[in-house]
Amino acid sequence: MKTPDSERNRAWLGGCPHHGYPQIELMTLVETGTRSVIGAVFGPTGVGETAYATRLLHHLGPSMLVLWDRGFDGNDFLVAVHATGARIVGRINQRRRPPIGKALTDSSYLSAIGGVPVRVIEAQISIACSDGTDFAGSYRLVTTLLDARRYPADRLVRLYHERWEHESAYYALRHTVLDGRVLRSGDPVGVEQEMWALLVLYQLLRRAMVEAAESRPGTDPDRCGFTIAYQTARDLLIRAEGVLEQGMGAIGRRVLSALLPARRPRVSTRKVKSPISRYAERKLDGRPDTSQTVASVTITLLPPPPPHPELPATTVPQYVGPARPATAWRESSPCCSKNPSGTGRPERSPSSSATSPSSPPTGSSPAGLRKG
Repeated sequence: MKTPDSERNRAWLGGCPHHGYPQIELMTLVETGTRSVIGAVFGPTGVGETAYATRLLHHLGPSMLVLWDRGFDGNDFLVAVHATGARIVGRINQRRRPPIGKALTDSSYLSAIGGVPVRVIEAQISIACSDGTDFAGSYRLVTTLLDARRYPADRLVRLYHERWEHESAYYALRHTVLDGRVLRSGDPVGVEQEMWALLVLYQLLRRAMVEAAESRPGTDPDRCGFTIAYQTARDLLIRAEGVLEQGMGAIGRRVLSALLPARRPRVSTRKVKSPISRYAERKLDGRPDTSQTVASVTITLLPPPPPHPELPATTVPQYVGPARPATAWRESSPCCSKNPSGTGRPERSPSSSATSPSSPPTGSSPAGLRKG
């Protein structure tokens, strides 16, 4: 999110490429379904998304199932989330080479990452759109739900798609509420106050929307329009109406009177009309240029790959020459900043250690991590 280009804000947040506004990075833990914020942290963009996400781990517990995208793929982060007792369904990099253990009946297989027993699911997803466009993509998921009969792989693949509800939460924060505006304060303390005020407003509106949906059994919170709730709250504030109203209130009644139709599956290319966006260039991945309704989705579970062959033994020649500092080589953890992809490429380390430091219960809702 953009902040005023003041000296104090630049000293805190750093400069922005192309001489733009100093930007503040927001990381949230959001509940899917209700899209309410469980926890949030924010600060300079140079800190890194995994570091921010680690500050949200105290919100996790054994009753939760956490969904995360490929940007959080790292041994240390997975171990830290697992230590909270929460279950995990996350996407991992295609270049990873996790050890291949027992193959299960649903084409998934057991493995271990960072010492945590996991189950790996690889799938090919083919999508056909109503305009005749079709394309396919591959997904590789890791989960700590090891029981393939209780948690079939195809159901987990479909569940992982719910992580995109997190994007709807950010759209409401950045576009519906802020409407593209820059935050007002030129001082870091004021920026912090504005950020918390924005989050409190968002949370109160979501609470009113969920309470309205729960008052009508069988109503999915997805059908409650955030824009309707926001505009109704704004009108009440301007007119000073309904200040002491008890019960559901005008916001809930207005939301229920204009419920959205059932959510339809849609797809479009990832392209942002901004010259400094990493998605500014059109990616030739087969996706349609404009949003299209999905006609069908085919999930093909892929069998486990063959075991990785052992590397041939080699004789290391003895070094003859002047003395040099002792430096050990190790395979890097994928959450290290020097090798975040988890490809197993060696990196120099001053340590001789060969190891890196590194169905959800009924009624619970998965939560997703994503940066904004």
